[in-house]
Amino acid sequence: MSFRLISGYKPTGDQPQAIEKLVAGINAGAKHQVLLGVTGSGKTFTMANLIDKVQKPTLVIAHNKTLAAQLYQEFKEFFPDNAVSYFVSYYDFYQPEAYIPQTDTYIEKETEINEEIDKLRLQTTTNLLTRKDTIVVASVSAIYNLGSPVEYGRFILELSPELNIDRKIVLERLADLQYDRSDFDFRRGTFRVSGDIVSVYPAYEDYGIRIEFNPEGTQVKQLIKINPLTGEKIEVFDKPQPGPAAPGSYRSVVIYPAKHYMTDPQKYTDVFKLIRSDLDEQVKRFQSAGKILEAQRIKSRVTYDLEMIAEVGYVNGIENYSRYFDGRNPGDPPYSLLEYFPKDYLLIIDESHMTVPQIRGMYNGDRSRKQTLIDYGFRLPAALDNRPLRFDEFVRRMGQTVYTSATPDEWEISQSEGNIIEQLVRPTGLVDPEVEIKKTEGQITDLIEEIKKRVEKKERVLVTTLTKRMAEELTDYLNEHEKTIKVAYLHSDVENIERTNILRQLRLGEYDVVVGINLLREGLDLPEVSLVAILDADKEGFLRSRTSLIQTMGRAARHIHGKVIMYADNLTRSMDQAVKENNRRREYQLKWNKDHHITPVGISKPIRENVLTERKEDRDKRGAWGNRLAVMLDQELGEIDITQLTPDDKNKLKKVLEKRMKESAKILDFEGAAYYRDKIKSLDKED
Repeated sequence: MSFRLISGYKPTGDQPQAIEKLVAGINAGAKHQVLLGVTGSGKTFTMANLIDKVQKPTLVIAHNKTLAAQLYQEFKEFFPDNAVSYFVSYYDFYQPEAYIPQTDTYIEKETEINEEIDKLRLQTTTNLLTRKDTIVVASVSAIYNLGSPVEYGRFILELSPELNIDRKIVLERLADLQYDRSDFDFRRGTFRVSGDIVSVYPAYEDYGIRIEFNPEGTQVKQLIKINPLTGEKIEVFDKPQPGPAAPGSYRSVVIYPAKHYMTDPQKYTDVFKLIRSDLDEQVKRFQSAGKILEAQRIKSRVTYDLEMIAEVGYVNGIENYSRYFDGRNPGDPPYSLLEYFPKDYLLIIDESHMTVPQIRGMYNGDRSRKQTLIDYGFRLPAALDNRPLRFDEFVRRMGQTVYTSATPDEWEISQSEGNIIEQLVRPTGLVDPEVEIKKTEGQITDLIEEIKKRVEKKERVLVTTLTKRMAEELTDYLNEHEKTIKVAYLHSDVENIERTNILRQLRLGEYDVVVGINLLREGLDLPEVSLVAILDADKEGFLRSRTSLIQTMGRAARHIHGKVIMYADNLTRSMDQAVKENNRRREYQLKWNKDHHITPVGISKPIRENVLTERKEDRDKRGAWGNRLAVMLDQELGEIDITQLTPDDKNKLKKVLEKRMKESAKILDFEGAAYYRDKIKSLDKED
């Protein structure tokens, strides 16, 4: 199939010229391009139009799961008939294997895999191997070791009606593909057997496959797509017909593996020989250094792992042996999601000023943890080859790339070699905020007066400081001396979901001002904010760099009367560049509005329901004890005194929280899921 963009909107503003230039660059073979698009200019819609016109499999990388989820949902709406996939790390809980020498603490790898995300990950690789019309929205999980696409694609089970194949062979093949037999609990990644019928629930689909054999169990008589919950028939797969298949017909069913890491039993002899050879060398190395405990530890661990792989084809931590099974040499880069794409693919790096540095930093952190495990006998040195890509390895695997950001960094700009496409027009006509620079003398008094002006108009204010202490002290001062102003602070010590609630309360008017630091730079969509005040704007550094200042200013760009006040005694280079860039964009939009007779319109965005509010239907289902917990959940959960709960109530509360966590993750509300996960952990600590 081809990509087909479906939208009720047409490109507007300067989107048409941006799309035209990007398409021309791709067709001309440009390796790197930058889309410098201001907030609210519709960069995602521009990217959707680009995909529609160039017709290339596309990978979109974002710097966090929440942003990736938002992009995934938007692209699914733009391309409802195409394969839009979502690829992030398992969510519910992930504790990597680690060792802390100072306290002699070994932390075993522990995971609670979210079934929905697991399905989406497997669906991603299946789509890439079977369809050209695939868009994948991913986090930096895309650069981590995933296993060989050749091995994954080779481990399949292909069936068709009237195929002569023994039922026993099908069952053995399903086991090889890491499907578990479960005759009672039919869930993703399992199969069940009832007489001459075998039902399979592919790990990457929302439907099951019923395989009906003849009484002798030697031929497939019929293949049926079924509802895995009710067993009802959805569709019958057609019998193979001579000649080409008719559009929409099914001539065969291909079942792909239930896990990404696949091992070929035919290779076990050679692979195990290599692993045991490296094990012997490592044991000798420890013994010669007098590390008897480490020698015994690694010998026991590897011996156990090999026995498990030989018996069931899998072991927890099998990815640490992936280099042997993949046939890679020490130091060779791992297979990542990028290897599943064809050579001619399109790469879009969203918010590149954040995403590129994140990709660059993944390798060193992972290596440090693994090296400690190796030094103390928990893993073989080959574990170092189960890693994310180094940045230079990632660069070599990049397809034709478009970096999107309101503030692209110097690296992206240098890579683009002048291929910088600007998208500075907002369809709403909103202009970048007016910027005023004031002296620091008497800044708090001046700030209070500016805040009062906004409070009278029922508008909101953001104030950025350099330190947590300053944020807290300014908040306390304002709350103590100005009773008419309602203030809260935000910084990294504030729990993730509490931040979301504070910002929601700001939008509702329960707070007039929020004081914070770096958390206020990007990702905040607060159309009620008309003033952003930047304290200590002349203190050069990361928080007051050109990029940071432009991002901070952008928080006031969603209001029709947006304004930025910088309090500074000196005009730094970063301030000068940021103000000039802001004014350039402001003048561009003003001229556009004048030339096209556009009257700016403020943004109206609905305020999301508080995820802490217990839904009435959930309350009704819970019964007597549930009503008590519902009252708790109607409050801020942080106010509940956990120490006053009975053990029985703690367990019941944990069940409620676990359910809400999984519900939040299923609808890709990762902030909500993180909140519930943190509360479950706090209950466990109390136990």
